[in-house]
Amino acid sequence: MSQENTSFKPSLGLIDATMLVAGSMIGSGIFIVSADITRNTGSAGWLIFVWLVTGFMTLTAALSYGELSAMFPKAGGQYVYLKEAYNPLISFLYGWSFFTVIQTATIAAVAVAFAKFTAYLLPQFSEDLVALNLGIVQISPAQLLSIVVIVLLTFINTRGVNSGKIIQTTFTLTKLLSLLGLIVFGFAFLKPEVWAQNWDSAAMWDLHKLNIDGSVESYTTIAAFGAIAASMVGSIFSSDSWNNVTFIAGEIKNPQRNIGLSLALGTIIVTVIYVLTNIMYTGVLSLQDIASSDKDRVAVTASHEIFGSAGTIIIAVMIMISTFGCNNGLIMSGARVYYSMAKDGLFFPKVGQLNKNAVPEFGLWIQCVIASLWALSGKYGNLLDMISFVVVVFYMLTIIGIFILRKSRPDAERPYKAFGYPFLPVIYIIMGIAFCVLLIIYKPEYTWPGLIIVLLGIPVYYFIGKKQIVP
Repeated sequence: MSQENTSFKPSLGLIDATMLVAGSMIGSGIFIVSADITRNTGSAGWLIFVWLVTGFMTLTAALSYGELSAMFPKAGGQYVYLKEAYNPLISFLYGWSFFTVIQTATIAAVAVAFAKFTAYLLPQFSEDLVALNLGIVQISPAQLLSIVVIVLLTFINTRGVNSGKIIQTTFTLTKLLSLLGLIVFGFAFLKPEVWAQNWDSAAMWDLHKLNIDGSVESYTTIAAFGAIAASMVGSIFSSDSWNNVTFIAGEIKNPQRNIGLSLALGTIIVTVIYVLTNIMYTGVLSLQDIASSDKDRVAVTASHEIFGSAGTIIIAVMIMISTFGCNNGLIMSGARVYYSMAKDGLFFPKVGQLNKNAVPEFGLWIQCVIASLWALSGKYGNLLDMISFVVVVFYMLTIIGIFILRKSRPDAERPYKAFGYPFLPVIYIIMGIAFCVLLIIYKPEYTWPGLIIVLLGIPVYYFIGKKQIVP
């Protein structure tokens, strides 16, 4: 790092940015979370409804972010938008949550998912084995492999944005084509009797809890809303990270146009694929089979029905490709948020420097360390459930920021204006509030830990000292 650049190099075109959006969204969630959604809703209609609502919220938020990305085409994305609309404290709390859990724990979870499915092909990497016994902590080969993947992708991305771009575009295109292939084969081998049972007009909107043993439990009217909100935790996690392209704005060509367009294209592509995948599940598997899939691996169960014994290997390879590409996008973009924080005096100064390849190398390695620690801890899964609430809160605050900036800076240049403003942003805010309130009431364990993590950032912010902040 003896030679340093002072600015990012715009190297990513529209296709690269779109692949970053889609690739960062598609990890392992689409292959797994439908089991929990089915247990919470108990019907095919509500399963698809949950994915459609999540897709609508994601697309609406992405279209709204387009205005902010055109106004502030800078590295850091959402962190910058919150600072411009509110104040440095709010943006710091986002950056703090992003660094401590949101991005780093997600990187860990995706890397461990890669390792777990590698074990289908190479059993020596099983999460059930013990590679290191440190007394109170036992480390599995899956955890060690996940750390190797995190370190490898971090190193590749320190070599410059073009290195990460090649991996991102190649792996994202591969997994999109693989998912489309799975959908096509699934519909080709659709079982009419299973489809008829799942989509029976009298049952497809019967909302109830479906237990693994096949028993059902009815909901009261109010509890039913709580069940839908709980179901959306998984679908929101699976659809998250679409905003990562905003973090890397400084390296995108014509960012005023391409960031907003890539957000729209990427989220539309992924939403369509997610909905089609779940419709395919209901044509191949009974609801009971989906709900009781071993370790929630619905895609493995479906693939076994479609391809026979080879199905497990096919899905394992697909998920390895998917998670590897997803983590590349997360690692590439995440360090740019810490870079912007450092420029504001709110992170280690060295994180605000670019290496000779024009990337924030020190930020990449710090992110690598924290993500690796999460992978070793084995606690990232529960945390990710808990921070879905916080993620939506920050999305809402950012979209409310559009209204604030329209009033406070009416004459600011806006190359692109939020689609459907003010109606679609208002609808997102209302849906987001409903989701958060229902989680607070019915699933408080999904809310308070995330809030505690955010609030811990307040004393940290004042300890660092507001006087360090660069306007």
